[in-house]
Amino acid sequence: MGRERMDSGRGRGGGQGVVKGGGHIERKTSGGKRGFYILLAVLLIIGITALSYMASRPKATVVAVDTTLPPIPNEGHVLGSDTAPVEVVEFADFECPACGSFATLTEPDVRSRLVDKGLIRYRFLDFPLNMHRNTWSAHRAAWCAAEQNKFWEMHDALFQNQDRWNGEATSRPDKPIADLARQLGLNMQQFNSCVAARKYDPQIRANIEQGAKRQVNATPSFLIGNKLVQNAISYDEFKRHVDSALAAARPAAKATKAK
Repeated sequence: MGRERMDSGRGRGGGQGVVKGGGHIERKTSGGKRGFYILLAVLLIIGITALSYMASRPKATVVAVDTTLPPIPNEGHVLGSDTAPVEVVEFADFECPACGSFATLTEPDVRSRLVDKGLIRYRFLDFPLNMHRNTWSAHRAAWCAAEQNKFWEMHDALFQNQDRWNGEATSRPDKPIADLARQLGLNMQQFNSCVAARKYDPQIRANIEQGAKRQVNATPSFLIGNKLVQNAISYDEFKRHVDSALAAARPAAKATKAK
């Protein structure tokens, strides 16, 4: 903070001012105190903003899944081993800001600490929301990238670059999304043809139907064991749900082996 300059000949007394030769009294101004109060005000503003965000952020809801429903079909896009004891299914919308936050902040830990260690298998199912006008373009692009074995690379690129193609950024998302495809090294003729034909729209709609059957009404939503967890959650909360599902899966596995 800008500290006012004092005359180099100022006195050292502890009084309120310094008397100079012409009888002028120069007041000391406490720049340090002023800087302290400015810093304090800034910290208060940051604190209030953070508390407001925490208060307004959608809280996760957890509901029991209807266990009479048939299992999720072997479709969508999967990370992890077929032998993992628990499968987590995410219903997500590529334009959803909460999905973007989860994908960029939490999912890297989920992959490295749970998927890569064989604890869970992770399945992504499309659940584009009507409120997001550009999301279908992104879901089509992800499926067309999957045709060239680049789904997860496109998944990550779409979430990391939401601000380049979402409805707030443009009304023509195909070009910035195609730029991402080009950066991933996709065959652009094949990719563009696939997107233009809307080749995978039936599969996307089938995934939406799977979510609707399970009462999914927010994104992201996660099927973890017999629970549906809706809205973005931290890694620690995600891990608690996984641990619960793992604990339930062990007795079931033992019973199956006993037969």
